[in-house]
Amino acid sequence: MRKTLYLLPFLLLACATSNTKNNGKEASTTALPYEVKQQDVVNTLQYLSSDELEGRDSGSKGIEKAAVYLENLLKENKIKPYFKTYRDTLGNYHKPAFNIVGVIEGNDPKLKNEFVIIGAHYDHIGRVSTAVNGDDIANGANDNASGTTVMSEVAKYFAKNKTNKRSILVVFFSGEEKGLLGSYHLAKKLKGQNFNLYTMLNFEMLGVPMKREFSSYITGFGKSNMSEKINEYTNKKTVGFLEIELQYRLFMASDNYPFFVEFNVPAQTVCTFDFENYSYYHHPLDEFKLMDTAHMKAYAEEIIPAVLGMTNSKGHEIKLN
Repeated sequence: MRKTLYLLPFLLLACATSNTKNNGKEASTTALPYEVKQQDVVNTLQYLSSDELEGRDSGSKGIEKAAVYLENLLKENKIKPYFKTYRDTLGNYHKPAFNIVGVIEGNDPKLKNEFVIIGAHYDHIGRVSTAVNGDDIANGANDNASGTTVMSEVAKYFAKNKTNKRSILVVFFSGEEKGLLGSYHLAKKLKGQNFNLYTMLNFEMLGVPMKREFSSYITGFGKSNMSEKINEYTNKKTVGFLEIELQYRLFMASDNYPFFVEFNVPAQTVCTFDFENYSYYHHPLDEFKLMDTAHMKAYAEEIIPAVLGMTNSKGHEIKLN
């Protein structure tokens, strides 16, 4: 997540990460005949946050490896490229950088012409000047290999089960850490092509659970009724309001925002980093070993019915306030 530097003192609070792997929560109780494989979560998260990728800085050799991995993940799950290839090259960055974009076509003859976007940024900040014990690689396990991993599992569900009436655009964004460059680029491009966007759900920093009555918070809580509808679709307290996200204007800090600006539709982010449960933001210690993969598996299973509700509602149930 891209935040301004004045947030850093708040981000260095003592880590209160729970070792209870599913934080006392079971996977979704909705009647979905589907289980996310925890080993898949581990494999994707571990690779994307490995030293081999050198922090996935936009335009780097490391993020190129991440892009190939994500392209292969889409291919293996028979998710087709939305454009001629999976790579959507950014026109607003000085190095070669690209979003990875796939599409899962809807199964309804009319509704398939409308889209739900699910997205997560796969870039991070690369190497940093303040090394810790000789380690200068900001691996970005929580930010945002975790969101990328959870979103990929949601995409795999729909690719396998084909239960979506509306079409789903699956987007791994680059350039988020440079100023939301990937999402600004793609939102403007799609708007120019008269893309029929219903809503957009973005996945950000989901690697550790919160100790609250809801599983995650949603940015821009009051912008729409998305939180209400998500909880209705999941029959759980999947999302709630976190006051600090409003204080720090996190609605404008991730890849949901350009789609809100361009399309004027509900476009919001779900997140479990709450400024109290994790200490390592843009830090070399944001590593795989601190991530709670059982929590991530459970959250993916919990949020799938929400995306299912978005894709299958007869009308536009999610609306701006």
